[in-house]
Amino acid sequence: MPEFIRDELLTTFTATPLPTAIFRLSCAVVLGALIGWEREAHSKPAGLRTHILIAIAACLFTLIAFDLMELRETDTGSLRVDPIRVIEAVTAGVAFLAAGSIITHGARVEGLTTGAGMWMAGAVGLCCGTGNVPLAAIATVLALAVLWMLRKLMGDTSGSDA
Repeated sequence: MPEFIRDELLTTFTATPLPTAIFRLSCAVVLGALIGWEREAHSKPAGLRTHILIAIAACLFTLIAFDLMELRETDTGSLRVDPIRVIEAVTAGVAFLAAGSIITHGARVEGLTTGAGMWMAGAVGLCCGTGNVPLAAIATVLALAVLWMLRKLMGDTSGSDA
């Protein structure tokens, strides 16, 4: 039985070896945390945990898609391989979550930047899942620069999140 468990845990990674999957998921955690930390530091509705979970989920969905693409088809119509669907599904799921962070008070809208940050965390997670960690890191640095620098340049002391 222990051999079965060991084999099951180590051989199920058909497209992405276990160490690679761990690395990509870990990068998604770190980069998602950086975006979430900025939101958390300014007491926004979705913070550290939310952004980390979004990045991990997006990365995980990508890794799952890679494994599905490796499956051998027994029936020519049983498995349709289209990696773009993963991106669409993650984008739609994150959009649903992000929409929940947007609140309107008459003509005033709050939570748009937090929603955009959640969307960004999803994109970063997808990027990590595909193995393009450098691109994910560059995008995270750019996102943080936008969030921090524009806050300073615009003199945002109101706590607004439009």
